[in-house]
Amino acid sequence: MRAVDIIIKKRERQELSTEEIESFVAGFTKGEIPDYQVSAWAMAVLLNGMSARETTDLTLAMAHSGEILDLSGIVDIAMDKHSSGGVGDKTTLVVLPVVVACGLPVGKMSGRGLGFSGGTLDKLESIPGYRVDLSTDEFKRQLKKDGIVLTGQSLDLAPADGKLYALRDVTGTVQSIPLIASSIMSKKIAAGAQAIVLDVKVGLGAFMENLPEARQLSSLMIDIGKLAGRKVVTLLSDMNQPLGSAVGNALEVIEAIETLQGGGPEDFREHCLHVSAHMLVLGGRAPDLPSGRKMAEAVIASGKAFEKFHLLVDAQGGDVEYLDHLDKFPKARNIEVVEAGRNGCLAQVHARLIGEAAVALGAGRAKKGDPVDHAVGFVIHHKVGDRVQRGQPLFTIHANDPQKLAEARQSLQDAFLWSEKPVPALPLFYD
Repeated sequence: MRAVDIIIKKRERQELSTEEIESFVAGFTKGEIPDYQVSAWAMAVLLNGMSARETTDLTLAMAHSGEILDLSGIVDIAMDKHSSGGVGDKTTLVVLPVVVACGLPVGKMSGRGLGFSGGTLDKLESIPGYRVDLSTDEFKRQLKKDGIVLTGQSLDLAPADGKLYALRDVTGTVQSIPLIASSIMSKKIAAGAQAIVLDVKVGLGAFMENLPEARQLSSLMIDIGKLAGRKVVTLLSDMNQPLGSAVGNALEVIEAIETLQGGGPEDFREHCLHVSAHMLVLGGRAPDLPSGRKMAEAVIASGKAFEKFHLLVDAQGGDVEYLDHLDKFPKARNIEVVEAGRNGCLAQVHARLIGEAAVALGAGRAKKGDPVDHAVGFVIHHKVGDRVQRGQPLFTIHANDPQKLAEARQSLQDAFLWSEKPVPALPLFYD
C-alpha cells in the first residue's frame, strides 16, 4: 500500500481500513515511511477525525509495534491507573498502596514530568536509591512476590507511539483527540492492562481545558477499551487549581506519606479515596463504590496502606528511613511564607501558572534532560472559595536561589484572583 494513497484517503474524509492503518504504522515504525508523510497524515487526522473503529485499529497497531507484556500468569486481573497529568497530582503514590492493601495487586509504569505537569518518577527519586528502571523480568518478579510495582516505562512498549508523538509535538497536531486517545491506550495495552481507570484532568492546569473536549476524549477511550476487550472507566476531575497543597517533588512525597498515615489535605484525600474505590470495583474486589471507599478508608486507618508503600520503596532499593523520618527529605535553603495582602474570597488559584512557576524554580524540566531540584516547590494554603484574611499565610515558597524565589513570589501572586462576594468551591470530579 502506498503511504500517499492513505494520506489522500484521510484528507478526503474517508474511513481507513484496518489493513491500511496497520500497513501505515508498520511502515513508519520500520522507517520505510518518512516523517514528512506521517506529518501530513497526522494533520489530516487532526482536521478530519477518525471513527472509534479506526482509532482502535490505530491503538492496537501502535501497541503491537513493540513488546506486549503478558501478566496473565502473575495476577488474576492486570490493573492500571493513568492520570492525564496536572499540578500537585501525586495520586499514584497513595492510590497504589491503598488498592494493594485491599488485596488487588497492581504493577504500574509511570512517566517523568515535562513542562508544567509533574511526573511520578521525579517525585519518587526524592527518595535516595529508589529504582525506576526495572527490567521486564524484575517487574514480573516483584509483582508476583509483593503485589506492587511502580517503575518507569523502560520496556520496548509501543515504539510507534513514541515516534509519532515526537512528530506531533513539532507539527501542531498534539491536540488531535483520536491521536491523544490512541497514544494513551496503546501504552496501557502494551503494558498488559486488562482493566484501566483513567483520571482525565479538566481545567486551567490540564491538557483538556473544557468539559466537552474531556468528555469526547473519555468516550473515545472507553470505546477503544470495549473494542479491544478491555474494561475502562474514565473520571473527569478538576485541575483548575493544584490538587492538595504541595507542588514540588519531595514536598509532594511528604504530603502523600502524610495522607497514607491518615492526614493530608482534605481535597487530595477525597480524590485518592474516590479513585481507589473505582479501581477496587473494576478489579472485582468491591461490589460497589461505597464499599470500595470503606475498604480504602479502613486500610489507611489501620496503617496497612502505609506498610505497602514501605514495601514498595524497600523492594525497589529506596531508603525507607526517609518514610519514617520525613525531616530526612531534601530541604530548600530559602523558605518564605507569603501572606495575603487583603481580605476576600479566592476566586481562582491558577494551576498552570503555579506549575510553570514550580518549573522555573527547578522542580520540573523546561526540556528533556534538564536536572530536577527535588527540594524546591510551593505549599498552597488555600483553595478556591476560601475566605482569607489579610496577614494569613497564602503560600510558602521553597527555593534554593534568591532570584528565582523573588520571581516565583510574583508569579504566584498573579495566580490568585480575589472576590468581595462568596465564591463556590470547585468540584473534585465532574463525572
